[in-house]
Amino acid sequence: MLFTCFFSSLIQGQTEGKFIKASIGFGSSTSHYEEENPEIIDGFGFYTQGEYIIGIKKWFSVRPYAGLIITSTDEDKIRNPQNYKVETKAFFLGGKVRFCAPIPWVAPFIETGIGASIGSFETYTEYVNEKKSGVVAHIPISFGLAVGRKNNIELGISFYSNLSTEQSFGGFTAGYTFPLD
Repeated sequence: MLFTCFFSSLIQGQTEGKFIKASIGFGSSTSHYEEENPEIIDGFGFYTQGEYIIGIKKWFSVRPYAGLIITSTDEDKIRNPQNYKVETKAFFLGGKVRFCAPIPWVAPFIETGIGASIGSFETYTEYVNEKKSGVVAHIPISFGLAVGRKNNIELGISFYSNLSTEQSFGGFTAGYTFPLD
């Protein structure tokens, strides 16, 4: 942080101003419990998210977001698909903040905040038997790299821990940031 303060005129981590970021990727949902059964009991599918970025400093931004995740369990990999599955079909939104290391061409970042997921969440494992629909609070945590001359291409992992269901979801994503100014 001291380095950032002293050399703020030289940093390129992210730009001040307003932007839109679009991300797409591979979605995943998983139970909060580690299972004794060696079978993979996770859901896999599609993930997309959009963000409105308010760049306050080159190392700090506020990001309202909205997205969609659709995952399902591959029944071919599970011996008894009626008893084991983790699936998510949800629209999610919220707000988060990003702290970005101000490094030219490759800027690592971490984000956190609070949000809500609206949809259906099914978790059937050896220890959990839950199906929930509606609005569920979540805490997002993301990390990754902003790359390129303007740091406008991103590769990252986004994770959303649901507070009242027995599962979490997330995505392995690639994104692009468009300036609005």
